[in-house]
Amino acid sequence: MFNKIRLWKNQNNNSSTLRDQIETIKTMPVPEHVAIIMDGNGRWANKRALPRVAGHHEGMKVVRKITKLANSLGIKTLTLYAFSTENWKRPKSEVEYLMKLPEEFLGSFLPELIEENVQVQMMGYKNQLPVHTLNAIEKAMKDTENNDGLVLNFALNYGSRAEIVDAAKQVLIDYKSGILKENELNEDVFNSYLMTSNLRDPDLLIRTSGEIRLSNFMLWQLAYSEFWFTDVLWPDFREKHLLEAIEAFQNRQRRFGGI
Repeated sequence: MFNKIRLWKNQNNNSSTLRDQIETIKTMPVPEHVAIIMDGNGRWANKRALPRVAGHHEGMKVVRKITKLANSLGIKTLTLYAFSTENWKRPKSEVEYLMKLPEEFLGSFLPELIEENVQVQMMGYKNQLPVHTLNAIEKAMKDTENNDGLVLNFALNYGSRAEIVDAAKQVLIDYKSGILKENELNEDVFNSYLMTSNLRDPDLLIRTSGEIRLSNFMLWQLAYSEFWFTDVLWPDFREKHLLEAIEAFQNRQRRFGGI
């Protein structure tokens, strides 16, 4: 009985602390665009002698919590690195499971996203995705297209080098056809050829699991982003960790190459 009371008190105290922390953070500018490399699902599962897919399933639950918190904080865009162009090299069974996750996740979470005024977007190469995966994403995009709150942007079958090469190819095509003149090409124009042309560059990049690299993620867009790395595996990532990352961001001075 006493243990239950103690647990109830601890939960209430934690909730109160989280609310206070959120209110404090909202008194200062929050990053408008947060990008997250969600890493560590497989290691989380291995540590528990579970199949790797169990880690992916647990990680999906974290996406739900972090999306809701980001929306409540007033973050305008949350980009999540869900599947890279290199991830096709993983075992077939794991890839097949990962391709089913958008359908499962959006099938249950979509009504909440609509209620919370979240707009779903996707960047990546759609033509290689299974039909059922693409249908789930496109349904979510269509059903939320009129929402004007947080943009939940999934980087799915995405690779930054391929994105930049494809942008350069399109620049050449437009130059040869006379649509684009040589003296018109600058950073802003090149940016318009990227998959993120409708989004501002990330202000903050978060990567979980202790890895300190970009893994072919938004190489152009992250040029002046603030980086925050944590050893926490993605399935163990909690609201407090996102708040910690934002607090670190708020305590940094961004100079963009100036003094």
